[in-house]
Amino acid sequence: MRILTCPARLQRLEAALRSSLPRALPVYGAVLNINRGNPGDFEVVVDTWPDFGAVLARRRGEAPVNDSYRNLNSAFYRDVGAYRALLESPGCLRWDTAFHIFGLQDGVATVSQDIALAKGVELEVTEYYTYLHPDPSTLPEPQLDPDVQLGALSPAHVELLDSTWPYGGNPWSRRYLQELLQRFPHLCLQGPAGDPLCWVLSDGFGAGAHGYTVPAQRRRGLMRALTIVAARRAHARGFPVYGHTATGNRGMQRLQEELGHRRLPGLCRFVLHNPGLARAAL
Repeated sequence: MRILTCPARLQRLEAALRSSLPRALPVYGAVLNINRGNPGDFEVVVDTWPDFGAVLARRRGEAPVNDSYRNLNSAFYRDVGAYRALLESPGCLRWDTAFHIFGLQDGVATVSQDIALAKGVELEVTEYYTYLHPDPSTLPEPQLDPDVQLGALSPAHVELLDSTWPYGGNPWSRRYLQELLQRFPHLCLQGPAGDPLCWVLSDGFGAGAHGYTVPAQRRRGLMRALTIVAARRAHARGFPVYGHTATGNRGMQRLQEELGHRRLPGLCRFVLHNPGLARAAL
């Protein structure tokens, strides 16, 4: 296992991952952020260099053993055997903590299942569709009512974000959402009084994250307009325009398809290791 810290090597890794899109998207987005100031305090580990077979993007430093929000990792592999060896390498992961690994390849889940079975570790797997826009420059102009303006959220809105997020409701989720606001681009549409009507966040993996429209403001096209603006801005920064959508969220799936996003083959799997440890802390 090797941690890549050399800027030249990280640039080389970025180019290598770009040639492996879209399968490498979650790690590629993290490396883009690392190479552009590293606002999320991430690092990448590889099995070997320069001819790597597997890559894991993770947060640097230690986190509480029950904080699965901070212990969030993305994975990409060229060789599933190399990926398995990487996860089993001393110091790669702490298997006695609550942590997520996610990725777009089947082996991300199956390797965790194999290792977890041997170690007696419980898992929970959540599946999502991943949507990617092939050419955001073709997106239409966003249409907004005169009483709606583009703005930003502040730390004072963390409670609102947490209460409207399916994965919120605890101190770790609130800290995670606050970090997203402070470290990564986000957008908000506001009413005349400055109250948030609709918002879209992004995360350390370069993906669209928590998006929501308050119920009283739905069916006004707010999420459509905000999705277009967010996509254009991400594209202007050189980031891919992609995100993960719950398989049951047909409304968001329709919106993305109408705007030209393409659903990638297969599923993105978020694998939570030691879910009981994560729940015990809530």
